Amino acid sequence: MVHQSALPPPSRADVLAAERPYLVGPFDKLRIDVFGVDQLQNKEYQIDASGRLSFPFAGTIEAGGLTPQEISDAISDRLRGRIIRDPQVTVNLIETVSQVVTVEGAVKNPGRFPVIGEMTLLRTIALAQGTSDLAKLESVLIFREVDGVRYAGAYDLKAIRLGNYEDPEVYPNDVVVVGDSAARRLFRDLSPLLASPLVVLLQRL
Repeated sequence: MVHQSALPPPSRADVLAAERPYLVGPFDKLRIDVFGVDQLQNKEYQIDASGRLSFPFAGTIEAGGLTPQEISDAISDRLRGRIIRDPQVTVNLIETVSQVVTVEGAVKNPGRFPVIGEMTLLRTIALAQGTSDLAKLESVLIFREVDGVRYAGAYDLKAIRLGNYEDPEVYPNDVVVVGDSAARRLFRDLSPLLASPLVVLLQRL
């Protein structure tokens, strides 16, 4: 078990989201509009399990790991010269399945929530409608896997809100656990008072 001061950010391979512009993944839903082509306006499409998108007149596009803008560019390249000289394609994300954070423990609405753009621990808990009345605010964990290594970061929400240290970033595939038995056990083993963030290497997979 190794202690350090900050959770390492995941690599691109870990979550397909090392860069903060959203990277599309399997089963995400997109709204795609090709200006000036009636049959291709304001249509919804779902990425398949392999990360591919089938689009009329453009064929199959390897969309997994691309941003919506990159998908727009790829469709434009396929359509250019076929049905329109200079296609104007707009791609918007309408539902994400692949890039989510899981929130468990003493929150009002535990579950899985989309990670779009920059996310932090406080914002993530807000998505779960905040902590419950019985939540142990000094006992919040972020579990993360990076390059085959599992980490746990321990945080105190009160300390973050008071500005004692920065609100940590949250990434896709993270698991946030608020004030439950697992968090209390880890805190009991590591530190009775969390004056600063504490990160633990749990195991190499």
